[in-house]
Amino acid sequence: MNLEYFIAKRLIKGKEHKSSISAPIIKIAITAIALGVIMMLIAIATGVGLQRKIREKIAAFNGHIQIYNYDNNTSDVSINPISIHQDFYPEFKTIDGISHVQAVATKGGIIRTENTFEGIIAKGVGADYNWKPFEDFLVEGRLPDFSGKRNEEVLISQYLANRLKFKVGTEFWAFFLKDDVSDIPSQIKLKVVGIYNSGFNDFDANYIFIDLRHIQRMNRWKEDQVGTFEVFIDDFHKIQQKGREIYGVTLSTLDSQTIADKYYTIFEWLSLFDFNIAIIIVIMIIVGGINMITALLVLILERTQMIGLLKGLGSNNWSIRKIFLYNAAYLIAIGLFWGNVIGLGLLFLQQKYGFISLDAQTYYVSQAPVYIHPLDVIILNIGVLVLCMLMLLVPSYIITKISPARSIKFE
Repeated sequence: MNLEYFIAKRLIKGKEHKSSISAPIIKIAITAIALGVIMMLIAIATGVGLQRKIREKIAAFNGHIQIYNYDNNTSDVSINPISIHQDFYPEFKTIDGISHVQAVATKGGIIRTENTFEGIIAKGVGADYNWKPFEDFLVEGRLPDFSGKRNEEVLISQYLANRLKFKVGTEFWAFFLKDDVSDIPSQIKLKVVGIYNSGFNDFDANYIFIDLRHIQRMNRWKEDQVGTFEVFIDDFHKIQQKGREIYGVTLSTLDSQTIADKYYTIFEWLSLFDFNIAIIIVIMIIVGGINMITALLVLILERTQMIGLLKGLGSNNWSIRKIFLYNAAYLIAIGLFWGNVIGLGLLFLQQKYGFISLDAQTYYVSQAPVYIHPLDVIILNIGVLVLCMLMLLVPSYIITKISPARSIKFE
């Protein structure tokens, strides 16, 4: 039988433990641990959730990695075409971890109505386009279908629809400049079949989605020519590695760029969230640890006579220290339990009801997104328990300074 654990268990269950002087201090320590866990869970879930949400939105419009002609400039408009007859299209077989490749082309234009006009970037997409992210963005109507003959269906953002006073079913004319600006602009009559809202105003204010064959016709490209290939990968954390691999296997006339490089400032901003999360975790562990140290010292002071008696009966210092460390571990476990129950409960409510809103202009989302992996919760709990116990080893050393003769007489 583990004697130290047995004694610690009896101390915990003893009625005098609940009515002792240390009771309120113990409650404060447990509350500090619980609040710390709640804050850490919220910081991790919302920080990682925001990172993932913004990455997903950028990838929805650009893919994870773009392959384009070296002659193209850095604008969002396709200038020089690429043949679709490439080793990596329609499937990237030479590199693992590639989930999808799609061919697109973009062209700048203007939508004009009787009362106003808006500059736009028309993104031409085909039957291979990945519409799955836009299923979540869709607020009205349906997604276009470009799998058959060339058609005039268009997906437009809610931002542009509100400014132009468009609704599902609205037909309008879009104008696109030719290479020779002195020529009469190309014009296409389009019909709104769906309205989306990604919450990412940088994209919503510009992009509409039309049939790729319209852009091929306006640019006088062949049917097998496109502007850019967008590549999607399985694991975003390997984006730089996959970007280098893709650059290495493509033709020398082609260049590639990851969205992390293209939108460098946004991803640099997102990386700051990792630092903020780490700071919050460190502060909360320190606060919880200090409260537990206080509680442990009070427990030791309260049980001075017991410590002297155990020493008098032949117990060594480490054995007695283990009794109080078991006691402290029990208190930490209580704090962890309530912290997880309350913290995960709040995160679940936020995920379901989204009662915490954010400024979409600043954070690119209208409500705080939540994402937490079960493994993160397990690691966090084990980490808090281990670090707090390590912090308690030093104050428990005071037990070695207690004299049996004096402690038995201690009042």
